[in-house]
Amino acid sequence: MPQTPTQPESTVIIEPVLVPIPACDFLMGSAEGQDCERPLHRVQIDAFLLATTQVTNEQYAQFLQSTSSVPPPLWNDSKFNHPQQPVVAVSWHEAVRYCEWLSAQTGRRFRLPTEAEWECAARGGLEQKQFPWGDDPPQSLPNYATRWQTGSEPVAHYAPNAFGLYDIGDNVHEWCSDWYDPSYYATSPDRNPKGPDQCPMKPARKSSRGGSWRHHIKVARCSARSSIPPEFQYADYGFRVACD
Repeated sequence: MPQTPTQPESTVIIEPVLVPIPACDFLMGSAEGQDCERPLHRVQIDAFLLATTQVTNEQYAQFLQSTSSVPPPLWNDSKFNHPQQPVVAVSWHEAVRYCEWLSAQTGRRFRLPTEAEWECAARGGLEQKQFPWGDDPPQSLPNYATRWQTGSEPVAHYAPNAFGLYDIGDNVHEWCSDWYDPSYYATSPDRNPKGPDQCPMKPARKSSRGGSWRHHIKVARCSARSSIPPEFQYADYGFRVACD
């Protein structure tokens, strides 16, 4: 019988496949992007591990079953509940809880990536290129016109970036650990920035990165920033885990 998101076949934890993101320094932000992407500044990032894909329904189902948690909205919606689609409509708080649960199950420290880590990873070593593959527009991607018609697509369906990361910049927005401050780059430390201590906006917002299936342009630039309040549960918001 085919597996469904709410019925894991096994109690063996499906750990994310992780790839090493090497220590590096890179130019973060964009001189041509939104105001919140400036000033362009050089950042040093220590090595870390990042999941090759966004957390899937199949993976998230194990967390729900283990913790007896309430499924997110759209859990039973056929547009979003394929086992290999990214889980969506998960709040920032729920994403953090998943990381804590996965850490307890595996003995490894899983967490959400910082904005700086995410941008470094998305660039894949390409300095100041617009997208994870370079500067060609998103419309140049294979089958761009026919993808993401009614929702997200199963993860790892197309080629990864140079670091081996799939859907980094598309499919669903990905929560980051940082509080959001549109002016943060002016005061950000140059090594492993983790975001401001609090968000200056009301209501407070958490940072997110990457594009979304429901936008007109489906793939976000590497430097593009976004944010919503951490309790929101949107149909185009998911997450990807990092590990020390």
